[in-house]
Amino acid sequence: MARKISFINYKGGVGKTSLIVNTAAALAKLGHRVLLCDFDTQSNTSIWLLRLERWNQINATGEGSVYSLFDPGRAQLRDLVVKDVVEGKAGEKLLPGLDLVPTTFNLVDLENEFTGDPKRPHYLVFQEQLAAIEAGYDFILFDCPPNILRASQCGIFSSNEIYVPVNPDALSLIGFTLLVEKLGKFHQLSASFRRAAMGAPAQVQGLVFNAVKTGVDIEVPKMRLQLRLNQFRAAKRAAPAAKILRTQVRDAMVVRRAVALGLPVVLVGSEATDAGPGGDNVINDYRRLAAEIIQHLVP
Repeated sequence: MARKISFINYKGGVGKTSLIVNTAAALAKLGHRVLLCDFDTQSNTSIWLLRLERWNQINATGEGSVYSLFDPGRAQLRDLVVKDVVEGKAGEKLLPGLDLVPTTFNLVDLENEFTGDPKRPHYLVFQEQLAAIEAGYDFILFDCPPNILRASQCGIFSSNEIYVPVNPDALSLIGFTLLVEKLGKFHQLSASFRRAAMGAPAQVQGLVFNAVKTGVDIEVPKMRLQLRLNQFRAAKRAAPAAKILRTQVRDAMVVRRAVALGLPVVLVGSEATDAGPGGDNVINDYRRLAAEIIQHLVP
């Protein structure tokens, strides 16, 4: 069974997109079959991996974007998947094993204009179609916006794990706290639509310090997050094995360079000149994070 993981924090600006794209790429580099589903209406993940030319073609018509599952509702998820999404200038496949379900700006209509069938809510429609293809993957990752509105609900309902990107600041703690509160409410709302075969509802499994700047002391923010995580674990509002992951992803110019190139950082190795002592760099951060997620299995 594929591991289905949502990346989300109620605080925006934590570098979630760079974290999920580069983690997905690191997993694919390790030989895993990875599906990345973009549920953020800003479409940053889709624009990054498709580059503007291919993304514009989808955005112009709406055909091929995840919203077409709901309106007009005739699309099948399997037909939306962009296989081996990362391409070179000549169309060559640069990272086999990393697939994408793209989104465009029209996904915002899911929040305001889409009505649907109350007996078959949007998140159930998506989950049923995902179930038909998930056997083809080892990991399915969901890029969720900083809320638990309709788009995020599709990813969270289908997930069994949640990882929370955080920065060493007070707002990340507030965002994490709000996320757990809203998560509990959504699980109550959607409980009647869950089936045993889906496994347990998604809980927070890990927090990841991301975009950590050189020289910044994260010990106090880390202690505060750990205390809050301990409270949630004791109240059974986070997974029993939930933890702050050991891997910390540094802030690095090469990440922004990778976005401009339309490539994950793992494919921009020769340009990763921000190496620290011993030649270590942000590419290795993502590799270590992928390995740690692999090892952090849900019971």
